[in-house]
Amino acid sequence: MTNALDLPTLGRAARAAARQLARLSTDQKNAALHAIADALSTHQTAIMAANATDLAAARESGMNAALLDRLSLEGRLSGIAADVRSVAALPDPIGEVIDSTVLPNGMQLEKRRTPLGVIGVIYEARPNVTVDVASLALKTGNAVILRGGKETIHSNRALVGVLQGALAACGLPAEAVQFIDSPDRQYVAELLRLDRYVDMIIPRGGAGLHEFCRQNSTIPVITGGIGICHLYVDASADQAASLEVIYNAKTQRPSVCNALDTLLVNSQIAADFLPRMAARLRQGGVTFRADPRALSILNPQGDAPDVQAAVESDWDTEWLSLILGVRVVDTLDEALDHIAAHSTAHSDGILTANTAHAQRFVEEVDSAAVYVNASTRFTDGGQFGLGAEVAVSTQKLHGRGPMGLRELTTYKWIGRGSYHVRA
Repeated sequence: MTNALDLPTLGRAARAAARQLARLSTDQKNAALHAIADALSTHQTAIMAANATDLAAARESGMNAALLDRLSLEGRLSGIAADVRSVAALPDPIGEVIDSTVLPNGMQLEKRRTPLGVIGVIYEARPNVTVDVASLALKTGNAVILRGGKETIHSNRALVGVLQGALAACGLPAEAVQFIDSPDRQYVAELLRLDRYVDMIIPRGGAGLHEFCRQNSTIPVITGGIGICHLYVDASADQAASLEVIYNAKTQRPSVCNALDTLLVNSQIAADFLPRMAARLRQGGVTFRADPRALSILNPQGDAPDVQAAVESDWDTEWLSLILGVRVVDTLDEALDHIAAHSTAHSDGILTANTAHAQRFVEEVDSAAVYVNASTRFTDGGQFGLGAEVAVSTQKLHGRGPMGLRELTTYKWIGRGSYHVRA
């Protein structure tokens, strides 16, 4: 481990690398991405050994199951490599002309998509983020400075070594992927003030990390990834089909930000639907935190150990586990009010056959992703056809939802004249 890091030097190297990346052709960038995917496979043994070291330390420290799942690369490395190849297959946004015109004086003017420059990403127990971010950044001509959590230090060292080696083998600057090789939190604070070299900060972690970045950064910050996600089951919903959507949203991977946290059920169908829902989700090991009306249906005798009375704070909890909040509501209005009060603007949906209710839900729910008759689990860069994602932004500027290639770009105005001067 590096005893002391000179972040300004690291920043200067990233800025110099970004200038080189900005000149690359699409073919050069794609060749490097394929080289990275190949290298991940070639060095799989070393990467998995490093990941095993992190997992062993995490278990010894008492890390919970949700974070252990995020930390593990077991069975996922081939998928990560495939995602890199998917990014290579995507259209290159750099150089795209967004708009163009000819001014009355004859000067040609166009708005062209360009790289942001240098992106700093701060994240916790998800080493796959290292590769996702690096591949998206490379495709868009950006350099990155990565700061993973202490629990991923060995995994990230191995992955960054592979990434840098692949870049160098392609004749590209290894400094395009920089790594803060220390778990010391002082470097997070230093990175947030490296505005001379870094153009954007993306924190991926809990609310505490997001707030720290917002309060301490001199660089624009895009936050997201905290998802208190809702599904509202309308009275008109296809109940059998709804059960499978809810099961998928809750159990397919409960430790991630787009997993379902709170289920709202219309009172007209609650007596019939809730027992069916509970029976289906119990097959996946789900337990329940129920409001008084849901509790009277799901645990009328008080003898169901997997159904507990909800407390108010439960509606503001991102469970990241097989726990589901359940509430009965009388109307769409009540469902919308609950979501407005408790959603983190990540992913929320309605299950309904009523087109008017669906339209109103879409218009009024102010989340990055809003679904009609679909699982919240689709909020993902790969699922959206973006190849991968740097983060899921719950902000409204500059990107929103899964941040793929275009969200890692800005634009510049280019004027072409014939020695024009302003009158």
